[in-house]
Amino acid sequence: MTPRSWLYVPGHRTERVAKALTAGADVVVVDLEDAVPAEQKTTARETAVRLAAEGSPVWIRVNDPAGPWGEADVDALAGLGVAGLRLPRSADPALVREVGTRADLPLQLLIESAAGLARATELATAHPLVAGLGLGEADLAADLRVTGDEGLAWARGWVVVAARAAGLPSPVQSVYTDVADLDGLRASTRRARDTGFVGRSVIHPRQIPVVHEIFTPSAAEVAAAQAVLDAAARAQERGEAAVLDGNGRFVDPAVVRRARLVLDLHHPSEPSPGGTS
Repeated sequence: MTPRSWLYVPGHRTERVAKALTAGADVVVVDLEDAVPAEQKTTARETAVRLAAEGSPVWIRVNDPAGPWGEADVDALAGLGVAGLRLPRSADPALVREVGTRADLPLQLLIESAAGLARATELATAHPLVAGLGLGEADLAADLRVTGDEGLAWARGWVVVAARAAGLPSPVQSVYTDVADLDGLRASTRRARDTGFVGRSVIHPRQIPVVHEIFTPSAAEVAAAQAVLDAAARAQERGEAAVLDGNGRFVDPAVVRRARLVLDLHHPSEPSPGGTS
């Protein structure tokens, strides 16, 4: 199923990790990178390995795999029972191929620089285990020297195109850093949904209900989607590729794909490995 919320939690704060696992997010992402001070990197990595040994279906954001911390993270988690790895600062397809081969786990690539953005289509197809693209917007904005949110609009559109062109899930929107501003989160998340993102990373449990509100279809949307699939099934039985449904709406394969996404979001309890920061 398609996840709506991806909750980050610092890996060295074991008490927070335990709470995050029961906070109601569709996916938990244990962070070994930005939220973890240098002196706690080993502790965070040990937490991730323990969760893997327990079979916990978490994602792990490792450190930059081009550096020693990231190399150690990948080596420690390679082949273990986590859902996958989020790779920060992704910009080099060759490095992604190396990590994919070493880790043997699904990879979500966080694009956080102009160099990474320029190679987004190459990154998306760098290794069969690449499961999603996304933006790390704070770092990307700094690298691009944009001063307002509108300066990232084209980058967001480009990562949506790069992901979908590679057959990957729609990207997961980056975090909204003002935890207290739930109205701003709601408006930002609605824009993300309308421009091709599905789901959002969050940094506090209080953000989860807002993200779920935006990405959970209404009862009317669910009913309409089911009607589309029913009409398509009847058309298939008659050997037709497109048909008008009972309300006079044209139903073709593209409309069916959209209806299936609506129903996936209506039943998000079994996350699929797509999407990211």
